[in-house]
Amino acid sequence: MKQLDVGSAARIGAVLDDVRIRPYGVTDRDRVRRMSDRLSAASLYTRFFSGTPRLPDHYIRHLEGLDHWDREALVALDGDEILGIAEYVRDTARAWRADLAVLVADPWQRRGLGRVLVGCLSELAGRRGITEFDADVVLTNRQALMFVRSGWPAARSSTDGGSAHFRLPLPVPA
Repeated sequence: MKQLDVGSAARIGAVLDDVRIRPYGVTDRDRVRRMSDRLSAASLYTRFFSGTPRLPDHYIRHLEGLDHWDREALVALDGDEILGIAEYVRDTARAWRADLAVLVADPWQRRGLGRVLVGCLSELAGRRGITEFDADVVLTNRQALMFVRSGWPAARSSTDGGSAHFRLPLPVPA
């Protein structure tokens, strides 16, 4: 598998110097399961919009079915452990759009890892003809809302129940 250039990680700080980012691979299943031990109930809720004690089995099956074109996921690793996952799923009716989702292990949150993952995923998506991400964010997830607002200052959202829906143009603004 190809390791992606994470030069943007160096701009964030030395804390990410040893982090590798690469596409999710068939040998990552156990790493993802172990990542579950480093996720709080709050992190799981904000990613899956429901209470779950660990990463759901259907999510792990979803990752194993990636085609690395219309459905892609990048993982951030420190050694043999997955620190975060960013993924997109292309909209079949509007091939230029894709749903975006990000999950970062609790000890690595608020360090810029999510931003780096989204940046790498955005580059990859752009080369594949995707020009917009759709992202749904639970309204209590202040960190994710701040990330979207800082990364896409012009982005507007609509709300539905307890979540905000964003349409995020690519490439990510500088």
